[in-house]
Amino acid sequence: MILTRVHPGPSESLELDADGTRERLLDLYRPAARQWLRLNLVTSVSGSAAGSDGTSETLTSAADRRILGVIRELADVVLVGAESVRAEGYLRPKRVPLAVVTASGNLAGHRIGGSEGPPIVVVCPSSAVEGVRQTINDAAIITVSLVDGRMAPAHIITALRDHGFSSIVCEGGPGLARQLVTAGLVDEVCLTTSPRLTGVTLPLFGVEAFPEVAVELAQLIVDDESTLYARWRVTSGGRASA
Repeated sequence: MILTRVHPGPSESLELDADGTRERLLDLYRPAARQWLRLNLVTSVSGSAAGSDGTSETLTSAADRRILGVIRELADVVLVGAESVRAEGYLRPKRVPLAVVTASGNLAGHRIGGSEGPPIVVVCPSSAVEGVRQTINDAAIITVSLVDGRMAPAHIITALRDHGFSSIVCEGGPGLARQLVTAGLVDEVCLTTSPRLTGVTLPLFGVEAFPEVAVELAQLIVDDESTLYARWRVTSGGRASA
């Protein structure tokens, strides 16, 4: 598998399994600042975050998983919504904690696999702690106060950073990703576009409308199966301090 960086120029080609490729990918995906919030998402060309099996699994590839591992390694924590860990077969990252956001504390039916790696972190209101303990009794719990009955995105990110998680990568789902974008908290979107036209069963940011946010293309890599790997930098007008 060959990865070709086509933007910015000059063009550069990398053989996926060659010596030195992982180190080069770490350089290419390194965040621009120590405190950084990026979304890492995958979509079909037609805009669905789920493939034929109802999850993102059929949209991914070996190259996509390699880049996913690089992005995770460069983060302090991987953030995901509770609905995603119930719907997707999540494998616990080996190098950094997985943080799950839940307002209800109901993580029954979660599909988090793997016994290696740091303890799972759960971000929830204090009223949900007991429910979390019933399903993931060894989780490290970070509590966030409710505002009008919900956890504010800025409070979630601030709570994580207060616990030392400065560089954060969020892998969805659509609702959590949309909330972080609309709150002006996102620095960058790493978007994999799978070369498939599918029915849009799961819109990338959900179905709710939200104000436009300007982005600019910071990097584009294409592999020899026509999958695109883009880094979209959110321009300064679209961000707010966490």
